[in-house]
Amino acid sequence: QIVTVAPSTHPKRLNVTRREGKVSINTEIMDAETVSELRKKRTFKKFTFRGIELDALLDLTNDELMDLVTARARRRMSRGLKRKPMALIKRLRQAKKEAEPGEKPRGIKTHLRNMIIVPEMIGSIVGIYNGKMFCGVEMKPEMVGMYLGEFAITYKPVRHGRPGVSAAHQTRFIPL
Repeated sequence: QIVTVAPSTHPKRLNVTRREGKVSINTEIMDAETVSELRKKRTFKKFTFRGIELDALLDLTNDELMDLVTARARRRMSRGLKRKPMALIKRLRQAKKEAEPGEKPRGIKTHLRNMIIVPEMIGSIVGIYNGKMFCGVEMKPEMVGMYLGEFAITYKPVRHGRPGVSAAHQTRFIPL
């Protein structure tokens, strides 16, 4: 039985080979070219939103985007973008502009849970208010057409434990 682990994409990762019960470890340090070649081999599925790739999605106008989203979002967009959502988009643009290339932009806090996520917001970090605190959420392409409020839960999910001893629930069985 021969087991071989392929070289990893990490430049200082160990290569392990197992032959007939004996294990040999190579501490081979790969050069930058080998690492870049291995990374090029990995192919990822391109993101598409209803058949449109990300680059084309970013270039869409509001009217073209309206045709791609759900009926409720389409109705909301047809009534125009109000002052508060426009101000949020303006602040997100400013944060993206101020960020260094390759860095994430600073987070922008908002109470606008009913704002529909548009392609221009992709890559931004938004602090969405849930009634108590701001939940930081990074906008991803999969979120387009959804509401900001869907990503900041407003309640703490119930963690069911053992039933307690109280007057109303004395009939419950409590193991000793």
